[in-house]
Amino acid sequence: MTPPKTTPMFEQYLAIKAEYPDAILFFRMGDFYEMFFEDAQTASKALEIALTSRNKNDAAPVPMCGVPHHAADTYIARMIQQGYKVAVCDQVEDPASAKGLVKREVVRVVTPAMVVDQAFLDAKANNFVCALTRDRERFGLAYLDISTGIFAVTETPDLDAAIQETLRLGPRELLMPDDLAQDPAFSGLRPPSLAASLTYMEQEVFDPQKGHERLLEQFRTASLEGFGCENLRAGLGAAGALLHYAQHTQKQEIRHIGKIAPYSLDAFLWIDEGSIRNLELVKNLRTGGPQGTLLAILDATITSMGGRLLRQWLRQPLLDPEVINARLDAVEEAVNHSTARDGVRRVLASVYDLERLRSRIVLGQCNGRDLLALKNSLRQLPDAWSGLACFASALLRSDALNDPLSDVVECIEEAVSEEAPATIREGGIIKQGFDPELDELIRITTDTKGWILALEGEEKKRTGIASLKVRFNKVFGYYIEVPQTQSRLVPEHYVRKQTLVNAERYITDELKTFETKILGAEERRTALEYELFCSVRDRVAAQSERIGRAAAFLALADVVLALADVADQNGYKRPRVDTGGGIALMDARHPVVEKMLSGQRFVPNSIVLDDEENQVLIITGPNMAGKSTVLRQVALGVIMAQMGSFVPAREAVIGVVDRIFTRVGALDNLSQGQSTFMVEMQETANILNNATPRSLVIMDEIGRGTSTFDGLSIAWAVAEYLHDHQAKGVKTLFATHYHELTDLSLTKERVKNWNIAVKEWNDEVIFLRKLVKGGTNRSYGIQVARLAGIPAQVVERAKQVLRFIEESETARVGRMVRLESKRPRAAPLQRSLFPAPEEVLVEGLKELDIANMTPVQALTTLDCLQRKVRALSGDGRGCAQRKVAETQGGPLRSTAAVEPPRPALLQDDSHSV
Repeated sequence: MTPPKTTPMFEQYLAIKAEYPDAILFFRMGDFYEMFFEDAQTASKALEIALTSRNKNDAAPVPMCGVPHHAADTYIARMIQQGYKVAVCDQVEDPASAKGLVKREVVRVVTPAMVVDQAFLDAKANNFVCALTRDRERFGLAYLDISTGIFAVTETPDLDAAIQETLRLGPRELLMPDDLAQDPAFSGLRPPSLAASLTYMEQEVFDPQKGHERLLEQFRTASLEGFGCENLRAGLGAAGALLHYAQHTQKQEIRHIGKIAPYSLDAFLWIDEGSIRNLELVKNLRTGGPQGTLLAILDATITSMGGRLLRQWLRQPLLDPEVINARLDAVEEAVNHSTARDGVRRVLASVYDLERLRSRIVLGQCNGRDLLALKNSLRQLPDAWSGLACFASALLRSDALNDPLSDVVECIEEAVSEEAPATIREGGIIKQGFDPELDELIRITTDTKGWILALEGEEKKRTGIASLKVRFNKVFGYYIEVPQTQSRLVPEHYVRKQTLVNAERYITDELKTFETKILGAEERRTALEYELFCSVRDRVAAQSERIGRAAAFLALADVVLALADVADQNGYKRPRVDTGGGIALMDARHPVVEKMLSGQRFVPNSIVLDDEENQVLIITGPNMAGKSTVLRQVALGVIMAQMGSFVPAREAVIGVVDRIFTRVGALDNLSQGQSTFMVEMQETANILNNATPRSLVIMDEIGRGTSTFDGLSIAWAVAEYLHDHQAKGVKTLFATHYHELTDLSLTKERVKNWNIAVKEWNDEVIFLRKLVKGGTNRSYGIQVARLAGIPAQVVERAKQVLRFIEESETARVGRMVRLESKRPRAAPLQRSLFPAPEEVLVEGLKELDIANMTPVQALTTLDCLQRKVRALSGDGRGCAQRKVAETQGGPLRSTAAVEPPRPALLQDDSHSV
């Protein structure tokens, strides 16, 4: 920065700017906010405004740009949307009374996460700032939404869990200690992985003891035991840093943050960021927008508060069946009482965003219209409470039902005009009749002409001068003008002010008093109105806790009623949620796909997963047949059930799942030098390293990013690992084009084969969308290519190449068999992926514990070995596959649906759905 010509103003500017080096300084000068030096160059580009200069004739003129003070919020918002921070520096004394340089101070720092103006926020999404720190061997994480007052904290010994939770929260800003800036372990929280503004602060700010003290001071308590976070040492360090940051940017106490909520990462169904993306819970994969997501289907909430809470439920499904069923009880009651439900929802339509209104009021950033919105919203409480009183569910009962907040309504009603402007310093906010002094000032400023005419009439009558006039100009102010011909009639108390050719101008004490009063009335009126508005605002802010309690309960009711309405409209059913190990979704549907079909009927499918017989389901079938849809609808059904929603199925039982992992598609991450295959393997590694026997794994087309044999080998090994994991296995849906994987069912007892049925007709393929038992050995890729619009000549050539490859492969296998029979067998370099019959027999006999077998067990075991050997014998693997298919009771390409028998976990009549 080139030193400017030294002036008191520049010295003041540079001193203030030094305190906020990472922010654009909006420096108030009269009616404008000015920016200088690098700030001016940056802001002029970001705001698309003219860049000029100050002291143009100097050798080093200072770059400068500015915006009008009355439009500053719009410009600040544009800066924030581009990721900048803005320090607002105001004149904190009246320039008219200032001696020398006007005193200026930064009154607030606006950052991406420190915004409370509803116009610049997503109404149905929280605007979080997170803080993450490390203390010894634990990681503390806290998050805050200053626009709603949400403040929560957690800690974990697992860094990956802390990183995933940070990504799940999707903060606009992330704060971390500066000693972690170069730590490679935290690379997942740096751009481009993290779409947030990252700020490093001194390690001292994250000190756990100082954090503990800040929280005690904030909540005015002697300990934090009442909040349940007294012993979260790392968490308190993060929470204290957040509180420090909020106070530093807002330049005041954050009074609406009255509590902190500790939570455990183990209390929620764990869905990593990749799975949230793959399942399109809140953003679609194509555009990143909300269309075509589960959130878009479920979000029938009326209020912004309810929309944010629903998003939280969706991203944090529960693990406790008791709490889940309490939510389901409330939704079920609302489904069964549609009239009461619709009545409350009509009332909610008139309720504004109480959480964010409350925050703006407490932070002193509201206007008269915000108070009117609060008043009109609170007026709906009696009707809302009356409607909700019809429900018996424990979740819909609250102490808030006994508080209509009528005193707050009356306070605003008495004071604030229904025509209040958007500004708070221009007058027009306070009603007439609220304050006598203000009423008099209003009368004077609005009835000046009438007063002058009345004075003029009185003076004419008193003096007998019919041509007397009371007038005003900017030089003399108010005066009485008398024609020269009538000057002899002027009373003695008139004081001559000016002589003209044809008239004399006079003033009187009464007129001077009026002038002083009238000229100061407008200024005094606006100042008094602002004082009165602040007084009313503070009275309302004092009831912040009560307003917050009402807002929270309305949001909860909104979510419950919205889920009931969605269930009622779409034919969803209540799931049975328990601690069993099974998942059964009968005639289940994909909640998003079924709404997007136009002129088609969605084909439902039944899926049963358990830990005894149906743990790993290998699903084959052609592209476009619907394999991915089936996989995703199972995961979405589990998420919906555990968040407390009904599910799109005829019948459902959900044994609580602790984690959901998905490996569905992959994109290059070129910015980090990662290919599609590397991304795929990283996601797979995450699954294998973190899945538990209570998890649900969705694997879709693993191994496609490398050679066929490498991919097949990896897919086989991954499926085996998931079957054998921790000697219990993991419930897994495994969609694949590697038809060889269907042979896993021969050696892994809990692997079952299913396929998506198709029908062939005149070289055409018809997708039946139905999941049926058995595997398939065809992918119908050429037929799908034709459907996609590939030119006919390319399709015909593909058929020729396919026939050539198949014939060549058959001949090659035949030659290998003949050559193999003519030479001595050598020890194989690598164990065959598909065991020979004799290997199965030998390995099976080795594992027999004959000494402890009964005769019946021995005969049963021999029969099993015999069937496996028969299944694997024959001319090549194709014959073996056919024999395996025959033992499973069906052809490779099924064309008719086979309804599975009713699973045992659905047969308990005492737990009917």
